[in-house]
Amino acid sequence: MHRVAVLVVPPATAFDLSIPELVFGAVQVDDAPGYEVRVGTPEPGLVETLGSLQVSIPHGLDIVDTADTVIVTGTGARSDADPRVLDAVRRAAETGSRIASICTGAFVLAQAGLLDGRRATTYWPFSGELAARFPEVDVVGDVLFVEDGHVFTAAGLAAGMDLCLHLIRSDYGAAVANAVARLTLLAPTRTGDQTQTVTSPVPSTRTFSLAETRAWAMDRLDEPLTLAELAEHAHTSVRTLTRRFQAETGLTALQWLLQQRVDRACELLETTTLPVDQVAERSGLGSPDSLRQHLLRRVRLTPTAYRARWRGTTAARRAASRG
Repeated sequence: MHRVAVLVVPPATAFDLSIPELVFGAVQVDDAPGYEVRVGTPEPGLVETLGSLQVSIPHGLDIVDTADTVIVTGTGARSDADPRVLDAVRRAAETGSRIASICTGAFVLAQAGLLDGRRATTYWPFSGELAARFPEVDVVGDVLFVEDGHVFTAAGLAAGMDLCLHLIRSDYGAAVANAVARLTLLAPTRTGDQTQTVTSPVPSTRTFSLAETRAWAMDRLDEPLTLAELAEHAHTSVRTLTRRFQAETGLTALQWLLQQRVDRACELLETTTLPVDQVAERSGLGSPDSLRQHLLRRVRLTPTAYRARWRGTTAARRAASRG
């Protein structure tokens, strides 16, 4: 079981704090939990948040010593994080743990020196402050999350969920990540370079949403869908469809379709023995060459290597479960 340590730095952002247990806790692999999530803080007990809530944290910072992944969630301590937390994340990094932050947790990693010489992001209102205070950090502004080696940083709020899904996909594959997305009502794929600030994330009650059209398209990824067909299903013009897609997803319709098709191809490679040409056809990518090109761009593996990787991972998990 993959062990996740969530570090709470008071005053904490309550929403960010809830994300890792919500998302990782939904992972089931071979009918068993895929993750053990423990939450710790320098002084276990009641911890202040940035709002009026207090939360009870059961563990201390020793949870990092056995963790495979350490996540620092959002905090108001952007300049004066507890030195004990800084020592804990440094210790985790030195022993090879995967390190991640959500929202202003990036400031804690920066204070610990773990972002020096790395690309990183944070919630967009604080990007300028992060860049100004830590010039050694290559701050990437309006993106959802950034991966640089074994260090991951996410923007605020829902972007933390996107990062957790990305980590699940890296650990257990697209099929498991997509199952979690369905259970938690998250978008199956939002890549890290997607913009944080979409024009209209919540459609006005006076306008329509493209949610039904996106669901319709998901059932037809193997078909050569055009903008005109999407617009016809949404009962709107291509121009309006294009504008609404960008507003609701931060992507163009064609970018969104490509993401879904690559994700579908990954799931088919993991869960079926279909030949590569049939995977390309059923995912809507057309040809084995097209599948190979997009998979290399996404995960830096060929379809054959990707399938072998996940077959090996699954076999190892099953062998370990048999004891």
